[in-house]
Amino acid sequence: MKKTLVAIVASCAVSAAFAQTSAPTAASGAQNAAPAVSAASTPGASKREARVEERIAQLHSGLKITSAQEAQWAPFADAMRENARAMADLYRQRIAQRDTMSALDDMKQYQQITQANADGTKRLVDAFEPLYASLSPEQKKLADTSFRQEGHNHGRREHAHRQPRASGADAASATKP
Repeated sequence: MKKTLVAIVASCAVSAAFAQTSAPTAASGAQNAAPAVSAASTPGASKREARVEERIAQLHSGLKITSAQEAQWAPFADAMRENARAMADLYRQRIAQRDTMSALDDMKQYQQITQANADGTKRLVDAFEPLYASLSPEQKKLADTSFRQEGHNHGRREHAHRQPRASGADAASATKP
């Protein structure tokens, strides 16, 4: 149950960082510098990268990662970066093709995004598990609290921007992927 919760919260936290392009952020330190990205030529790419790096730096600091835990931390941070790049590429493709896509193309592309999100969540869980195991009891409490709060806050943001759902048989036709 806890592993599932961590996966969901991590996915929500990381996905939120990729999908938004309007929130301003400050770039984080050189210790967590992002590698070059193919999406760097797009206007929002540097903002997205900065948000991801900011979240990585916040987690690193908030979890009080020690030098002995860096070997477990690095794959987790890299998974966050990789997921950010993958989702940014898919959203950029979706936006570029939105005016020419058929309904079937739209559904297939939405399936790709959903699958990439699921794959990204698995990568995060796989990378987070050894890191979590290396954390002290105090750090685990910090992680549990941090991820629980992030998931709670993410849910509030989502509900604020979501349209009401239809019920019953109308539900499938009332929502757009």
